[in-house]
Amino acid sequence: MTIRVIGLDPGLRHTGWGVIEVEGSRLSYIADGAVHSVDEDDLATRLLQIHQQILAVLEEFKPDEAAVEEAFVNKDARATLKLGQARGVVMLAPVLFKMGVAEYAPNVIKKTVVGNGHAEKDQVKKMVKILLPRAQLKTADSVDALAIAICHAHHRSAKALQQKLARS
Repeated sequence: MTIRVIGLDPGLRHTGWGVIEVEGSRLSYIADGAVHSVDEDDLATRLLQIHQQILAVLEEFKPDEAAVEEAFVNKDARATLKLGQARGVVMLAPVLFKMGVAEYAPNVIKKTVVGNGHAEKDQVKKMVKILLPRAQLKTADSVDALAIAICHAHHRSAKALQQKLARS
């Protein structure tokens, strides 16, 4: 059975997305890109721009499952809060399409893709290219999104089992 997964890397300026198909242990690249908000617009308008663009991506590629990177807290509380708001609108979009949203810590994503939880961005990019040779890798944000999708592809069975056990 083939499952289509979208990885989402939320950001207020740029939100990366990457779509792959998973069939057993085989991964296939479908598409990647980024959506953007207009810096000069107010926060609410920027959040709406991100949300609407992600909805359009979901409508176009029709993934079955979604995954995002967990938020990290940085020293700038305002920036962290804005990132959290962007994550909120990004995470809402798949739910509107009746999809659950899996979350993965940055070090879990890197460990899954590269084998090292503290890997550098260029190492992640190289491994994404090896795992998805047809990938276009349009932006740094879409590389991260593809890495999130790959991570989910490797962990989705365990996540489903945990959810099933939690319900029983």
